[in-house]
Amino acid sequence: MKNIGFLSFGHWTPSPQSQTRSASDALLQSIDLAVAAEELGVDGAYFRVHHFARQLASPFPLLAAVGARTSRIEIGTGVIDMRYENPLYMAEDAGSADLISGGRLQLGISRGSPEQVVDGYRYFGYEPPEGMDHADMARRHTEVLLQVLEGEGFAEPNPRPMFPNPPGLLRLEPHSPGLRDRIWWGAGSRATAEWTARQGMNLMSSTLLTEDTGVPFSRLQAEQIERFRAAWAEAGHPREPRVSVSRSIFPIVNDMDRAYFGHESRSQDQVGMIDGGRARFGKTYAGEPDQLVRELAEDEAVAAADTLLLTVPNQLGVDYNAHVLEAVVEHVAPALGWR
Repeated sequence: MKNIGFLSFGHWTPSPQSQTRSASDALLQSIDLAVAAEELGVDGAYFRVHHFARQLASPFPLLAAVGARTSRIEIGTGVIDMRYENPLYMAEDAGSADLISGGRLQLGISRGSPEQVVDGYRYFGYEPPEGMDHADMARRHTEVLLQVLEGEGFAEPNPRPMFPNPPGLLRLEPHSPGLRDRIWWGAGSRATAEWTARQGMNLMSSTLLTEDTGVPFSRLQAEQIERFRAAWAEAGHPREPRVSVSRSIFPIVNDMDRAYFGHESRSQDQVGMIDGGRARFGKTYAGEPDQLVRELAEDEAVAAADTLLLTVPNQLGVDYNAHVLEAVVEHVAPALGWR
């Protein structure tokens, strides 16, 4: 068995070719797709977070709304850029969303990716401290977040409070027990995956890695997962970690699928440059279900992960994306032993 979820970037554009023409459309359709996915037996609804872009941004109102409209499906992010975050406020928001959903939040975070603007976190009021760069700042914010999610008291209470306090130092409220174990780090390299394991976070790996050794993407990502699990075991954490990978998978089962994605049937890995370094991008899987089963059976990273996130073209609308999810669940997953 494998958990199967979707990952939406929440793009919107006023173009008449788009089914998602406003921020309101992107948010409301995200909720509707999560509801439809749960009805189809999909296991997770995840959302990308980008600032200064016509995409989903502040995630917690959306996650809370999805949690209120659904009862079983996991809800999460993939990923929140920690350079922009006040970790204490974030812990309160995350705790609230998790309690509304009944403990279904799976929170993916990371140090961030290339942005729409230069050093956008500075507009949010964050500046790397002396001796730190922006990545160090993101990791420092993460360290604070993980600490406060433990639920231990740390704040000195007012001796004359407006309302009675429990004894001792105060923690942030609302506190959601267990949320600390459901934090994931979006790791772009093998070394970062090892760091993730040492921090006791689950591993979230996407369709690109910020390194290239010349081997196929799936092999390189499988190496990343192997090193993560080895580092986890060495750290001696008491629980089993989770690992997710993202893939673009489009079964071609009708003429509409063929029109949209038939040209991707020969997709291959790509190598490019990100932040001045070589990066390897995974291919798109598109084809008849039998073809996809053969190709995905050879994907070492998908086999190694317990969770698969399907990237969806959200601007094609809720109905079409629900159709894509249904096609994977019905025509591909059973043949691979995922269902």
